[in-house]
Amino acid sequence: MRCPCLILAAALWLGGPVAVADAPAPAPEAASGWTPKTAVQAREFMVAAAHPLAVETGRDVIRRGGSAADAAIAMQLVLGLVEPQSSGLGGGAFVLYWDAAAGQVKSLDGRETAPMEADGRLFLDADGQPLAFLDAVIGGRSVGVPGTPKLLAELHRRWGRLPWAELFAPAIRLAREGFPVSPRLAGAIAALGDGGSHRDGFGNDAARELFLHADGTPLRAGERLVNPAYADTLATLAAEGVGPFYQGPIAEDIVRTVGSHAANPGRMSTGDLAAYTVRERVPVCAPYRQWRVCGMGPPSSGGVTLLQMLGILERLPPPPAGQPPALAALHRFAEAGRLAYADRERYLADPDYALVPVEGLLDPDYLEVRAGLFDAQRSLGRAAAGSPPGAPSRGEARAAELPSTSHLVIVDRDGNAVSMTTTIENGFGSRLLVRGFLLNNELTDFAFAPTGADGQPVANRVEPGKRPRSSMAPTLVFGPDGRLLLALGSPGGSSIINYVAKTLLAVLDDHLDLQAAIDRPNFGSRNGPTELEAGTALTAEADALRALGHELRILELNSGVQAIRRAAGGGWIGAADARREGRAGGE
Repeated sequence: MRCPCLILAAALWLGGPVAVADAPAPAPEAASGWTPKTAVQAREFMVAAAHPLAVETGRDVIRRGGSAADAAIAMQLVLGLVEPQSSGLGGGAFVLYWDAAAGQVKSLDGRETAPMEADGRLFLDADGQPLAFLDAVIGGRSVGVPGTPKLLAELHRRWGRLPWAELFAPAIRLAREGFPVSPRLAGAIAALGDGGSHRDGFGNDAARELFLHADGTPLRAGERLVNPAYADTLATLAAEGVGPFYQGPIAEDIVRTVGSHAANPGRMSTGDLAAYTVRERVPVCAPYRQWRVCGMGPPSSGGVTLLQMLGILERLPPPPAGQPPALAALHRFAEAGRLAYADRERYLADPDYALVPVEGLLDPDYLEVRAGLFDAQRSLGRAAAGSPPGAPSRGEARAAELPSTSHLVIVDRDGNAVSMTTTIENGFGSRLLVRGFLLNNELTDFAFAPTGADGQPVANRVEPGKRPRSSMAPTLVFGPDGRLLLALGSPGGSSIINYVAKTLLAVLDDHLDLQAAIDRPNFGSRNGPTELEAGTALTAEADALRALGHELRILELNSGVQAIRRAAGGGWIGAADARREGRAGGE
């Protein structure tokens, strides 16, 4: 059976712009095992995050007079405890901040950096061949200098209202008292087992002792996890600021752990930690129909690639007569993704190290050229990168971005908003635990090979001090009146861009209610096979897509979109992805 919501999507995507409406729409057919969720509406403020305890924390902070920035800090500290496989102090994050009084979008880059001793051979073996992914991940080699603590401090310095130490209290209390292990965390712990031996999945004894029983079996859902080491770390940062993390005993423990892994030591020094800085970046913004969409610029590819997809879709001609609407919608979305992801692979990287032609990639004439490559009757298969204005000659090499990460979104009483995507990269990062928090494996977001098949240097190659490319896509959307309409983002590795694009189109073009938009089945292409979410009605289109030349993968596409939108009658609507355990709350 065709999914009726997808047919609605096709009818709207293929025509002109449609006014946003607040009338509820039927929820799409969900994958088996989901727990249905309902969007929440509130007059004063709204928060949404990947775990209920983080949501409660954010609500309490704003109730006490805190800002969106204060809530983001407190929520991230809780997420690092209750969802440790996804984000935390040992990782990095990107923030889009809407300053309602100033009418400005600000963009902060807390991405991890490569140690100064890292170079293009970091992920090559003795024969000069790229390492297998997990051989690179587990241990110190993959660990980048964490950015999250300094990012939180910068959020507080700029936009915080409540005392810094007060924001740490909820996470400290939960870490000391313990919290029930969620089914998702329990499943993630169990998944690290290798042939039933769960001790093989973690990188050091500290991690094994926290997540496994004494006999090596994994913690089970509902069991209480207590993390006193994390509480002690937070207490230090609450009292002294983030200085000890970057210059002091915590920094020394991080460096010791990274360098002492027997099989896979890393190259980080205390100097690398001391030198870390958060960077303010220029957000990337572009029109889509009557709206203005803003995202995170490089070193994230999320904003540019999302805006390219929207720009290409807006320029496509009507589908041929007789092509079923659902098939046309899937084909168009996948092909737009192919074209945008092809450019992403070649051109997107840390702008402090590579010339990134952002303006050229979003140039209307260039998008027209890219849209002209679309064939309504045949898939491109694997698209080639284009030649946008100002583009340098580059090699191309893919980097593995696996789906962990988390997202939170907040609108406070004054209308200020935070859209923050935060990560330690792969589930449990490098698998190394230090003082109660996990260290990232973010350096594996670099291309393992420093040059492409043509011998040209790859933009996203490893270089000393460089930030690896990301797909994180915190997003803000503004209406024709200039007011904030929608704030959203998702975890999901390099699929994040498709997840956010799907949700955004469902809200803007299809006038679905927010929960139905998030729960719509996931699909798209990352310039490889066209991916359809398993267990949904989309799989009914498989044969028709193959007839158009699509190579298909039907798989679990476990997005975790959190979103807030302005309600037509005033206030805010919040929703969280039914595929995960997050939720929204406000008052």
